[in-house]
Parts: sequence; C-alpha cells; structure tokens
Amino acid sequence: MSAPTAAEFARLGALTAVHHSDQHERATITETFTGMALGEVPVGTVADVEAAFRRARVAASRWAARPVRERAAVVERFRALLVEHRSRLMDVIQAESGKARWAAQEEIMGLIFAARYFSGVAPKLLARHSVPGAFPILNRAAVYHQPKGVVGVIAPWNYPMLLSVGDALPALLAGNAVVVKPDSITPYSALAAADLLYRAGLPRDLLAVVPGRGTVVGTAIVESCDYLMFTGSTATGRTLAQQCGRRLIGFSAELGGKNPMIVTAGAKLDRVAKAAVRACFSNAGQLCISVERIYVEQSVAAEFTEKFVAAVESARLGAAYDFSADIGSLISPAQLETVTAHLADATAKGARVLTGGRARPDLGPLFFEPTVLDGVADDMTCAREETFGPLVAIYPVADVEEAIRRANDTEYGLNASVWAASPAEGEAIARRLRTGTVCVDEGYAPAWASTAAPMGGMGQSGVGRRHGPDGLLKYTEPQNVVVTRWMNLDAPPLVSQDLWQRTLMTIARSLRFLPGR
Repeated sequence: MSAPTAAEFARLGALTAVHHSDQHERATITETFTGMALGEVPVGTVADVEAAFRRARVAASRWAARPVRERAAVVERFRALLVEHRSRLMDVIQAESGKARWAAQEEIMGLIFAARYFSGVAPKLLARHSVPGAFPILNRAAVYHQPKGVVGVIAPWNYPMLLSVGDALPALLAGNAVVVKPDSITPYSALAAADLLYRAGLPRDLLAVVPGRGTVVGTAIVESCDYLMFTGSTATGRTLAQQCGRRLIGFSAELGGKNPMIVTAGAKLDRVAKAAVRACFSNAGQLCISVERIYVEQSVAAEFTEKFVAAVESARLGAAYDFSADIGSLISPAQLETVTAHLADATAKGARVLTGGRARPDLGPLFFEPTVLDGVADDMTCAREETFGPLVAIYPVADVEEAIRRANDTEYGLNASVWAASPAEGEAIARRLRTGTVCVDEGYAPAWASTAAPMGGMGQSGVGRRHGPDGLLKYTEPQNVVVTRWMNLDAPPLVSQDLWQRTLMTIARSLRFLPGR
C-alpha cells in the first residue's frame, strides 16, 4: 500500500471553506515519511473565516430547528461510512502525520466510538426534563438546552482527524454549526472526515474547515465563535483562555501532560513491559496522554527495566502503509529538534541511555528511535517539561507511597497508568492520583475509548471535559422555563400583604419535607 493519489488530495483540498482563486496563497502539504509533496491547500484569511461564520449562522438556525433524532441519524450514517472507508482514511492520516498504521486505526476507532456514543445519548440528554418548581402545583419548571450558536474548533496535528471532526460531532448534535481550523500541516485528515459527514447528509455550511495560520485563522475564529474547543499546548491554551474570557464565551481545552506510570512489586512484569511500549511510544510519543515517566518499586526495578528495554528494542520502527511497523515517524523538524535537545540536555547532566537515542534518517527524514533513560534528575529539561516524543525515563522508588508522591509532583494532571498485584490495589492507587483519567492495567486507550466517561485534565492539563454527558452539554446553554398556573405571587384579593407574606413563609418552611428539596 502507498499514500493516496494526488487526485484524492486535490479533491479533499477543494472541500475547504476558503475562497478558491488563482490569487489565493496556497500551502504545500508533505508526506511525513518521505518529505515529498502530497498536494496544496488554499491558506485561509480573516475574510474566509468571517464568510464561513456568516454562512454557518444561517445554517445553524435551520439545523437547530430539526428534531434531535434527525441530527443523530446523520451522525449514525457518518459512523457507518467511517467503518466502510477506514482503510482510505488511515492512508490519509498516515501520509500527513507519519504515525504507524495501528495508531491511525486507533484514531478511526476513536471517531467511531464518539459517533456511536453521542448519537445514542443526544436525544435523551437534550430532551426537556422537569425539575421541582418553587411552589408545587403552582409552578411547573423545565430545563431546555439551547445551542450555543457557532462553535470554533482549533485542532492539533497529532490526532488530526479525531481531534477536529471528533470534537465537532457533539457540537453538531447539540444544534450548533462548527468552524474548524485544522493544524497547518495536517488539513487533509480533517477534510477527509468532513467529506464523510457531508455524504452522510450534513449541510455543507454547518461544518466549515478553514486551513491557515493560527495567528490569522485561529484568532479570527476566537473573535467570532460562541464557544471554543482547543487541543494543544498549555502555553497556547492560556492565551486562548484569556481571549475567550475577554469576550465572555465558553472555553474547553485539553492541554499538555507529563504522564506517569506506576509499577508495583506485585505486577506481572512481562505483561507490563510489552504494554508500556504502546503506552510510551504510540504515535512516536506524540500523544498528550502517553507515558513519559515510569516509577517502579525498587525491588523489581532492575527486572522491569531489563524486560522493558528488550520490548522496546523488539519494536519495529519504520514507514509503512500496513501493519508491519510498530512505531512511526515524528511529524516535523521542530519535534525532532525538541526530542534531540531534551536528550542532549539529559545526557550532558548525567542521564544514561538504556536503548535508542539516535535519529534514523535511513528510514525517513524525521524518524527517531524509541529511547529509554535512567538517572534522570529534576534539573534536566525532560524531567519536568513535556517532550512529546519517543523519550521516557525510568525512576526506581522505595515504595508505592513514594511513587504516588512523585507522580503527583507536577503541574500537569492529564493521564496516568497503574500496574499492581491486583485490580483492586491498582484502583486504590489510581484514586490517589491527581489526573483526569487513570488506566489500571493499561496505558491510555481504555480511558480514551470509554466515551460515556469524561475525558480531560486537572491542573495545567486543561479546562472542561470531552466525552460523557458534559462533552455534549458544554455546547449548550441550559434554559430554565417556569410556568406559573392559577395564580401568581401577588396577594389575593381581600388578603393583606402582611398575612400573605406570612403564608408564603409557612409554605416555604414546609417544602423541606418534599422529595427533591
């Protein structure tokens, strides 16, 4: 198998919500494995974003008027198309991102799970529901969910399909329109998924994909949207949060992580070592929820390290549009530079490379071996900062208490992995970790794929949650509608104000005995 054809990329490029003309600037998108050109996409401008929002607002008013079950039917058809076209979609993801095919399939599966969950629960979550009124019988209260309007999604390059259109799905189901800015180096993945949504029956103006520079397109989206969903670095998240705050619009973000794994003396080390390769080096470590710190009880640290290093060395590094490679490429020269700099800093200060540690230009321009370090100290850059690459450190610890303390000693709090003698012991440890998700006896995938549960970070790792009921309801404005029947709160005829107010207080005091109070 090979990358999709130039004709396929040209077709996808034509789906952007950017004015196509000979005068428009165009960006060349390259195949990560080789550095060769895949095609060109028009670069969006402020005018393109403004036009997309004008069309989106008109489309959103019609879309919100449609029954929720009709909207859910579109997303369910999209899910079926994902299954049907998964091989071609994986080709596009791999071509742009350089990840191994199994990691590309992981992204498609994430989209399938999200579509299934949100299309299934949207009718119930968005339905009118009754709540107790102030005065029983007299007041009837109900909660409705109004869409925000037009949601902006600023997506990253590491999971360019899942974290663009995947975040758009619940917003669309809630009755909004969506304008997406994909990362500048991975626009085709978002466009390929948008293409299937259009085929599933979604009106084109409801989902606009506008490629372009973050300082131009991203800023214009923040200045126009009614709610913003962002995935990316903590530094950029802080800036966007300030911009949203000035406009008093809602904001949700999944940001960076420095995710720990804890391995106790009772864990099955062969199983842990094999699974840790996926946990640390999925997408060449370019994953917000992948593991970068491993804390192992001293009594088994040497044995675990030996097994883990052997498992890493047996992993197949390479470029392939099939399942023959376990680990793919880094995505850009900037990521390669970061990994190289973090490694050089660590080794210069005394860390030891147990395996890996080399760029592999023989495989492709951006390949780097999965690398395991020991002897990493707090003054090393990779000890505290997110590397976002194939670099992990092992830290022997005296006991579980030290492991928990050191795992929590970070400004981040996105994901953690725990391996113990029993699931019960692992869960007990998990509950003491300050992270938004914890996987017991796995790395990250089950937590992500459990779409009925919230996904997000604590501390500097994010604001709000994707997945679960909150992942849909955050795109709505809850509305309280209270109907007063028979009489209002004015004093009835011939009843003095003094007597009426004392009567109201008597009623209010008695309400504590009623259910729901």
